[in-house]
Amino acid sequence: MGQGRSVFPRRAVIKGSAAAGAAGVLGGFAGPASGAPDFHEGDDAFAALRRLVDSTPLVDTHEHLIEEKGRLTGKSERIKADDWSFLVGHYLDSDMLTCGMPRSDHETFFSPETDPLRKWELLEPYWPRIRHTGYAQAVEIAAKRLYGVERLCRETIGRVQDGYRKAVKPGMYEMVLREVAGIESCQVNSLEVPFSESPQPALLMQDISILGLHMGPDLDAYATRPGIEVHDLSDWHRVIDWWFETYGPFAVAVKSQAAYSRNIDFEDVPPEDVEDVFRKVLSKDVVTPADEKRLQDHLFWYCTRRATEHDLPVKVHTGYYAGDNHMPLGRLLGNADAASGLCRTAPDTRFVFMHINYPFYEDLIAVAKHYTNCYVDMCWAWILSPVAANRFLKQYLVTAPANKVLTFGGDYIPVEPVVGHAALARRGITAALAGLVDEGWLDREGALALVDPIMRGNARTLFNLEAKTAALQRAPWL
Repeated sequence: MGQGRSVFPRRAVIKGSAAAGAAGVLGGFAGPASGAPDFHEGDDAFAALRRLVDSTPLVDTHEHLIEEKGRLTGKSERIKADDWSFLVGHYLDSDMLTCGMPRSDHETFFSPETDPLRKWELLEPYWPRIRHTGYAQAVEIAAKRLYGVERLCRETIGRVQDGYRKAVKPGMYEMVLREVAGIESCQVNSLEVPFSESPQPALLMQDISILGLHMGPDLDAYATRPGIEVHDLSDWHRVIDWWFETYGPFAVAVKSQAAYSRNIDFEDVPPEDVEDVFRKVLSKDVVTPADEKRLQDHLFWYCTRRATEHDLPVKVHTGYYAGDNHMPLGRLLGNADAASGLCRTAPDTRFVFMHINYPFYEDLIAVAKHYTNCYVDMCWAWILSPVAANRFLKQYLVTAPANKVLTFGGDYIPVEPVVGHAALARRGITAALAGLVDEGWLDREGALALVDPIMRGNARTLFNLEAKTAALQRAPWL
């Protein structure tokens, strides 16, 4: 840590890492409306459940965090402006547009040339329209927990900016994630490099991003580092092999967000069927959409088999798209059926389907119930739609095996809103388990017994975190 008094409020911790939970920020779960006395405010059993959820560390299975050095220098390409607006620059920026803010004002708001205090004037007319969303709630909770600011408004924005500036100092990630958010470890899908050699590898564990290995392919991002000249498909296979051989022992998973541009219905295409297509891609010749899909399909399965050989789960985006005004819901509707096909094709591969396939989460629960190798990750869900996430978890736990659900991933580029997202997740987990007891689907002991597995135990097992932590402590780049 840097010298001087921390701006982060200290919280009670378990084993030196977990913060006290969200109850102090959000208030306790209000309990059932009537006629269900088991869990309600003031009841000892509810209090025990809430205390357990609040004090159990989370394994955060999905983030896009830039490295701390990038935050300290402010030079990461992912930082639009290094002021308090960075806190709302991921996800909430989309709500700002879809609620009606003109794009010209949006650009001015996020410009580094705009005075930070003037930025509130641009946001203020639209804030009442979006303050209730999960995106905004996470930011406000983070501002309260980190800067002691009750709510974002004209009178407090100067304190938010002052708190933001004071917080950006060495050690901020350790403090924000472990001591305030109560997070045991994170899994980062870097948006800047295929695999980040983090100087905090046991805190910021890494996925290998395979997106540019099977979509494109992206020669600049992937072939330059190993120094392999790519003339044909076999050369590209060698590039893929290099990434797995080099980083497979230190990665926790691989990740593809190809679902943003196509369905995830990857067919198992043999190499001889796409060798000519790959040459055309290299020479920038015209390739038909059907041939392009076949090449992507082949490369996806090549990467998937390498991942399985290295005992790495395969994370796949499903459902809702980040951003605004460009989401084909018909394509999203096919994600669960395609997920079923992936699980059937490769029964030895552990597939982790991200974001609960919102809004079609019931379809994905059916896949998880049916296929041994299907896991569902609630990353992003608690801010995307807190109520839907609550419903998903309740439905999932009485439908599919409890060992195959992962209940938290902040999914952020800036680290600060992870605090708010974790608070919402703890509130939602408590409410979901309490609701199942209230409705008679679980007994109290059963609800309490589920807390540790769904908050961290499942992730520890699925991603083999004990062994990965030991390997990362000896990482060659340290």
